[in-house]
Amino acid sequence: MLKVSKKEMIVGGSKTHYFISPLIMDNVSLQSCPATNPSMLNVHLVPHTHDDVGWLKTVDQYYYGDRNYIQHAGVQYILDSVIDQLQKDPARRFIYVETAFFYRWWRQQSQDTRRIVTQLVNEGRLEFINGGWCMSDEATTHYSAVIDQMTLGLRFLNDTFGECGRPLVAWHIDPFGHAREHASIFAQMGYDGFFFGRLDYQDKARRMKTKEMEMLWRASESLTPPLADLFTGVLPNGYNPPEGFCWDQSCNDAPIRDDPDLEDYNVDEIVQRFLNAAFYKTNHIIMTMGSDFQYENANLWYKNMDKLIKYVNALQAKGSKVNVLYSTPSCYLQELNLANLTWPLKTDDFFPYADDAHDFWTGYFTSRPALKLYERLSNSRLQTCNQLEVLGGPKSTSGPFGEGDSDTMSKAMGVAQHHDAVSGTEKQHVAYDYARRLATGWAHCEVLVRNSLAVLSGSESPRVFCENLNISVCPLTESSQKVLYFSMNVYNPLGRTVSWPVRLPVNGSLYNVTDSNGKAVDSQVGNYVFMSFKHICNIYDMKSSSLLPLLSVRWFYGLSPHISINSKSILVYVFKFLKVNFDDTTGLLSSLTNLETNQTIRLTQNFYWYNASAGNNKESHQTSGAYIFRPNSSDPFVINKTAEIQTVTVSSTVQEVTQWFSPWVSQVVRLYEGHRELELEWTVGPVPIADGLGKEVITRLDTDIESSDYFYTDSNGREVLERRKDYRPTWDLKQTEPIAGNYYPINSRAYIKDDKHQLTVVTDRSQGASSIYNGSLEIMLHRRLLYDDFRGVGEPLSEPGEFFDGLVARGRLLLALTPPKMAADVHRPLAQGMVLQPLSPGTGWAPLFSGLQAALPPAVHLLTLSQWDKDSVLIRLEHQYQAKESETHSQPVTVNLQKLFSTLEVLGASEMSLGANQWKEDMNRLQWNTGTKASLPLSLSAKDPSPWEVTLNPMEIRTFLLRVRQL
Repeated sequence: MLKVSKKEMIVGGSKTHYFISPLIMDNVSLQSCPATNPSMLNVHLVPHTHDDVGWLKTVDQYYYGDRNYIQHAGVQYILDSVIDQLQKDPARRFIYVETAFFYRWWRQQSQDTRRIVTQLVNEGRLEFINGGWCMSDEATTHYSAVIDQMTLGLRFLNDTFGECGRPLVAWHIDPFGHAREHASIFAQMGYDGFFFGRLDYQDKARRMKTKEMEMLWRASESLTPPLADLFTGVLPNGYNPPEGFCWDQSCNDAPIRDDPDLEDYNVDEIVQRFLNAAFYKTNHIIMTMGSDFQYENANLWYKNMDKLIKYVNALQAKGSKVNVLYSTPSCYLQELNLANLTWPLKTDDFFPYADDAHDFWTGYFTSRPALKLYERLSNSRLQTCNQLEVLGGPKSTSGPFGEGDSDTMSKAMGVAQHHDAVSGTEKQHVAYDYARRLATGWAHCEVLVRNSLAVLSGSESPRVFCENLNISVCPLTESSQKVLYFSMNVYNPLGRTVSWPVRLPVNGSLYNVTDSNGKAVDSQVGNYVFMSFKHICNIYDMKSSSLLPLLSVRWFYGLSPHISINSKSILVYVFKFLKVNFDDTTGLLSSLTNLETNQTIRLTQNFYWYNASAGNNKESHQTSGAYIFRPNSSDPFVINKTAEIQTVTVSSTVQEVTQWFSPWVSQVVRLYEGHRELELEWTVGPVPIADGLGKEVITRLDTDIESSDYFYTDSNGREVLERRKDYRPTWDLKQTEPIAGNYYPINSRAYIKDDKHQLTVVTDRSQGASSIYNGSLEIMLHRRLLYDDFRGVGEPLSEPGEFFDGLVARGRLLLALTPPKMAADVHRPLAQGMVLQPLSPGTGWAPLFSGLQAALPPAVHLLTLSQWDKDSVLIRLEHQYQAKESETHSQPVTVNLQKLFSTLEVLGASEMSLGANQWKEDMNRLQWNTGTKASLPLSLSAKDPSPWEVTLNPMEIRTFLLRVRQL
């Protein structure tokens, strides 16, 4: 029955009603589940299609069924056919996952078709599972982008179908390994369970033997159980049907021939295949009936499944104990919950993933490094776009510079999270399409940013964006000698003050930098060499001596000369917090000292490459490719034992050394005044392959830290997990690949430590990392390979370059040396600052501005600030520290919602689920028994002191819908 649901929002001490959506319907998915037989083995047939949002073809090509010579797939025809077939029998079910495709299809349908689909959803016959814009990758995605793409898809389903469209189950049947943070996110979004298809072959064999294919995943060490607990099941056949039961037009399995007068009658033979389910604990088993882009002709599937159900169940009259039924993952999950069994507990993650002894899917952690960086920068741009849309008000989207929006970028970023997008496992032409979509999103956001700054500054002066700073090109700043001065805006999307170096190419050296009050800002103008391009240009580094204001804009003017010192003889750098030494003989880093704590470690850093397997090894024919990392030996080749010091620059702002290792590898080592981290800006490429060898390029940091085979990596940018060489927490590992089998994904940071020292490396994109030797940490930077790895992509990972024969990649690593107990206070802010970098939204006048009334507490991160509708905004406040991680910041912290913003008056607030598709108070998840008492949280769970004041406990994210008024 349809009903209107309304929510009371707090308004100035009283209450008012506020609607989350016009129509909310009772969720009938579970109410409509088919009856099962408790005395039999119930086989739940789940008709589904797995529709990649780009892989071998682009998103558009997949939707329209274009270029079928690459892969026969047309999503629009799948949905057409399924909806037609569901109407023919009320027993039939179907699940759909990828909202990006469904959204496009829905917009093209007539009102009659929409009414039919809505009825199917209301009756639980068409059920949405997962519900994100895509099925995201879990290794190379950042949690903030994952939450955004899930919110995008879930909101469309909620707005379109109400409560009946809300997914109850997470469904990641194709990603190549599974992150603990993803499970935590799904649990906080209100999902009852999670199903996936891929896990390590050794882990799977053990679980099948011990009947532990289903478990409770405790996905956080900080959040109070069961907040981050998620029931998790491994699907028995991956996401494919059982062998012999594929009845799609793309399959060759025999249909059910049920005419006994025919010679090839096969009903009895097919029925007998449904009795192999001994490795699950209950009398229920789930069978995925579908695969990649199947059901384009849904009649083939349903006609044969109808017969399968009919003939298998007919044998019950002869004593059979098998009951087959159409079902969905949520119905199956409900039966498992009703069984009230005790389930094993899982606390680590499912990385790395291998499907055979020499086939570790750890290469994609680094594949397509330029796309990975572009996706990360696009995430930062989207957050800035969202924030300025809120702060600038309605004129941000329709103002003096035209029509702008954040929606285009949101959708492009949603697609980019797909497990064959940012992962780097798509064909080359598809990678170009992902980048094109992000570029289009950037263009729409730029218009919005210009409009917003015009509103906030009261000036409609033109603003020009510097789009090609990655190759040190900005026409306006390089031609600025023709004008008296130029100005630049800098916007900080973080909710705290930061000190951030800004770099611009200029023509000449006659520049000085001042702030908005005419006060000189410490800066440097000098020569800088981009080694890969052999291009010399002039730049200046700027930072505000008083720190950039939060959510702010500041401008600078270039006027008069500023002289820097260049020398090749100075190989010791000292600023307030750090001291860096270089070896006089090799030109390599030799030591790093933290002057605050008086700690020094030996530190040598160099570049190496692993020889990629060509598949001719006697142990296995597996090659290295987009997915698989398989070096030919455990010892990498050093690119050069020495580094030529080309330039040394010393100034009061920055000290830097330019190192040259080879014609295709160079690096700039930088130490900024007032910073606690050392910056390594590496340039790698084009990777040479004329010798016929594919190469996997790493940088390795060798220290005297006694790490004892342990190292630590982040999970999607949030909580940190302990790793141990040649070890898995849940089974006795038989290590068959000593390098690839020890690689893990890092999204923002990794570190090694002993009792006294911790060396943390913060990255600017997702990469693969490991610690092969005691005191060593290596990070894979680039890959260029000559062979496909036979996992479907059908081409080698050998990216072309725009200027050279091969891709040139550039990136940054930040190194921090601290005592372990102080490390989180350094690497947490560093990692957030790298993800949400201050944006230079172009030149043009703008006033000093802050969108917040005051800086947020150090433990609090403003994860989301976006326009929800005309009168409301969505915010997420995050506690960014784990329990017991920081002596200072791993404590509950309270924020007042009414005192957050400088341009908004908060009139009402209501808390929502993390996915923003449920009111928090309405969340009611299934509870599961692990046979042990829930462990006490590592921190106290403080409660809100008042309706307007919200308290965040370590690792907690709280989501609010605020009703606001522009001031």
